[in-house]
Amino acid sequence: MVTFPGGTGVSGLEVYPWEAADGCHGGSPHLHTVCTEGYVVVAGSGELQTLTPSGYASVPLRAGTVAWFSPGTVHRAVNHGGLRVVVVMQNAGLPEAGDAVLTFPPDMLADAERYRAAVTLDPDDLEGSARRRRDLAVAGFQTLRDRLADGDPEPLLTLYRQAAALVRPRAAAWRDIVAAGPAAAVAASSRHIDALLESDSSHLRDAQVTSADAPAPDDRAFGMCGRLDTYRTT
Repeated sequence: MVTFPGGTGVSGLEVYPWEAADGCHGGSPHLHTVCTEGYVVVAGSGELQTLTPSGYASVPLRAGTVAWFSPGTVHRAVNHGGLRVVVVMQNAGLPEAGDAVLTFPPDMLADAERYRAAVTLDPDDLEGSARRRRDLAVAGFQTLRDRLADGDPEPLLTLYRQAAALVRPRAAAWRDIVAAGPAAAVAASSRHIDALLESDSSHLRDAQVTSADAPAPDDRAFGMCGRLDTYRTT
């Protein structure tokens, strides 16, 4: 069995074309508590709107752009037309295990049960519930952006504290995901270097090729930022 390079995850993303209350078209603003995320833009155009303690920023996205952002970066993918991205995610499997937290209003983030109910999609109305989830996150994002523009970072710092509290019950299990993914990849590279220093090439005999096909269009998941082509990369 071989994992994707570095124990990362990879998926295709077609950013939602849905218009939000502020006139932007796109997905649900959110942050990751552990993982760094990368975008490789393959088609269309748009922007990556971000919030950090340093303030609001917007990164133009066009075919060929590569952008990445660290844990704590509130990010929102905005679609100006046909925006498609290959997402490279640190710690394959960890984001799916709950690493992401959406920018819902603070009263919802303070109540774990309300948060889970709002973030979970209705299987009988996937698109409708994804839109409602996006709209809640955009409302929270707008408040955070306005307060940062006024020089007040406290709402963003409150979001960080609430996000940490929300993921805390799951965090212990994440060590196993990291151990099986990136940590195992680093350990394997170290073993290979040690072997080469001893003129031992035996690990090269284990060479193999792995490939994965994208799901059918109707099977693409409704993700936070758009429709997802998810790949099994083991």
